[in-house]
Amino acid sequence: MNLINDILWTYILIAMLLGCAIWFTIKTRFVQFRMIGEMLRLLKDSAGKGEHGEKHISSFQAFAISLASRVGTGNLAGVATAIAIGGPGAIFWMWIIALLGASSAFVESTLAQLYKEKGKESFIGGPAYYMKKGLKKPWMGILFAILITVTFGFAFNSVQSNTICAAVEHAFGISHVPMGIILTGLTLLIIFGGIQRIAKVSSIIVPVMALGYVGLALVIVLINITHLPDVIGTIVSHAFGWQQALGGGVAAALMQGIKRGLFSNEAGMGSAPNVAATAFVSHPVKQGLIQTLGVFTDTLIICSCTAFIILFSGAPLDGSTNGVQLTQHALNNEIGSIGGIFVAVALFFFAFSSIIGNYYYGEANIRYLTHKRWIVYLYRLLVGGMVWVGAMSTLDFVWGLADITMGLMAICNLIAIAFLGKYAFRLLQDYREQKKSGIKSPVFTKNKMKDIEKDIECW
Repeated sequence: MNLINDILWTYILIAMLLGCAIWFTIKTRFVQFRMIGEMLRLLKDSAGKGEHGEKHISSFQAFAISLASRVGTGNLAGVATAIAIGGPGAIFWMWIIALLGASSAFVESTLAQLYKEKGKESFIGGPAYYMKKGLKKPWMGILFAILITVTFGFAFNSVQSNTICAAVEHAFGISHVPMGIILTGLTLLIIFGGIQRIAKVSSIIVPVMALGYVGLALVIVLINITHLPDVIGTIVSHAFGWQQALGGGVAAALMQGIKRGLFSNEAGMGSAPNVAATAFVSHPVKQGLIQTLGVFTDTLIICSCTAFIILFSGAPLDGSTNGVQLTQHALNNEIGSIGGIFVAVALFFFAFSSIIGNYYYGEANIRYLTHKRWIVYLYRLLVGGMVWVGAMSTLDFVWGLADITMGLMAICNLIAIAFLGKYAFRLLQDYREQKKSGIKSPVFTKNKMKDIEKDIECW
């Protein structure tokens, strides 16, 4: 697994991720920075009701589900792993991939809205759909559907459950076996309730847990405010320093920052578009902007909080402590023994919300592959099984598996959005023109894109 990951991440993915991110940033005229105010306003834009009163997933609920998947192990354990292996400089590259990659998140989620279809409970869509309809490559859609199902339903969920169990064992001394049983049972209980139950749970858990963790981190930052310039200086110097360059540290920082940044914020990976497509909005660009905000929330705020806590604390960065235990060690140094307990509790909610968010990405693509109900039920049982497997596995195994499947999935999606991005650019131009003309809530209809009108179902 290490050999495959070295090839994927050293020679292929870094170039593709940065290349697409820079290209989209330029072509959208820096949409991720220019339209932040519009992103915030749009969070309350949709009530999730159709023209005839039917229920839909609201814009905010879709944002919450995707954030539930983004905010998890990557924010607490992934950041710690990046610092332990790549040094403080990894955080700088994590910021860069978030700032630039947010444009990729905009493009993929806007395309997902454009090519979405009507489902029984909500709209459905995502990369598999825009590969089939937009690229006219049904085989590519099938390949992506398989990759995302394996990545999120199995590999990522094994990482989440493994990290929860490690944190609980460190804080409370409870072994992986009973915790694995509890996690598996809770997962099956919620995912058998369908997308509406997942949306309700996510829209309650995510804001509470995110605000609680950010609040604690801000208190620690304020306590250590005089050390903040030194910490930021350390992050930047380790990203570019001569000493790090000579020792190969810059390459390690770059790779870890981008790898863990992608695991955390998922920009360009092709995951968030699956839930972005479910939202009921009047223009595809609206959900594209909201998903862009999700990248910033995840990496620039929550991941940065973890990084500052670790670097303020003086916790060892020599690799002797890794993963979530490093974050727990850092909080113990800052606020006493309750720190490790807080991380275990926070991580439970962060990672558990990710498990149910991850599950939905897989189900959406299972439904793309087949409409047979028994296969969906089998998938739900297998997800519960992988939650159990993750709880019993080693840290290196679950992260190695996640990196491989995540890398393959991202390559597939980046190729698709590179070719289809022109339609997202046209939609953004239409949205801006409507706003300039005084329309507060822009509306899109498919007759505005005559050349691809026959491929668009819901507009």
